[in-house]
Amino acid sequence: MMKSEELYTTFFGFSERPFTLLPDPSFLFWSTQHKRAFALLEFGIMSRSPITLITGEVGCGKTTLLRHLLAKLDESVTVGLLSNVQGGRGELLQWVLSALSVKFDEDESYVSLFRRFQEFVIDEYAKGRRVVLIIDEAQGLSVEGLEELRLLTNINSDKDELIQLILVGQPELRDIVQSPNMRQLAQRVAASFHLAPMDQDTVCAYISHRLQVVGGTGDEFTHDACVEVYGATRGVPRLVNQLCEFALLYAWSDESQSVTEETVKSVLEDGAFFAGASLSPAMRGEPVLSLGRHLSNCEEGEG
Repeated sequence: MMKSEELYTTFFGFSERPFTLLPDPSFLFWSTQHKRAFALLEFGIMSRSPITLITGEVGCGKTTLLRHLLAKLDESVTVGLLSNVQGGRGELLQWVLSALSVKFDEDESYVSLFRRFQEFVIDEYAKGRRVVLIIDEAQGLSVEGLEELRLLTNINSDKDELIQLILVGQPELRDIVQSPNMRQLAQRVAASFHLAPMDQDTVCAYISHRLQVVGGTGDEFTHDACVEVYGATRGVPRLVNQLCEFALLYAWSDESQSVTEETVKSVLEDGAFFAGASLSPAMRGEPVLSLGRHLSNCEEGEG
């Protein structure tokens, strides 16, 4: 029986599916935004910034950038990676200790847990290693949780930061950090970047790039098809991937060696691209009522 991933890959001569949704650094497309965001991430670590903040809409490529960063870090950096963590006072610290592989007893007091964390960080510093905590999907943390993380950055030695935080999340994380009751946290943010969606030209280059990575020519999608993809996805990489995947399936079923504007329109007209409904009104170009707040648009690419 034919494997699902072989439905169109063999037909087009691809080594694998070019538009899989899984974050894969080998597909990373270095748009101008990606380059700037990654440079900022590296700067944050090397300059020992207390807190580095990276935000962007769902599917804008934040996790892919993080994976590329992790692959480049050497043994002088001890990393603790947390994602979608929640919990009250003490629970978050337990998550942090687990991420750093520090053993503890679940019934320990907060003071005891904090002492374990402090001793670990100081010991790593004595060995010439810096400790970096990366919190992905940090917009899910409560204000109390973010404040607890900020307190961790108070551990220092003379002029050196012993613990650094990289907070990664959706646009609302930026709004939370900029709120008046979070000014102490905001003052510790030494570097920040908001990843925007790709523009039309970047979407076309992105599609061609991914096709070439799997052995294609990069011209399997016509220019008009790429423009149609941009119009339906507003440049959000995850949505671009989903729509392009369906378009390749439609072209394969029609035994066509290229994806045209009509191919993409067929996908949209059939309702196969259900994810497009997840775009916010602002990203679809519709009017948005702002109730005393600035509603910002998305800014990056899933590569």
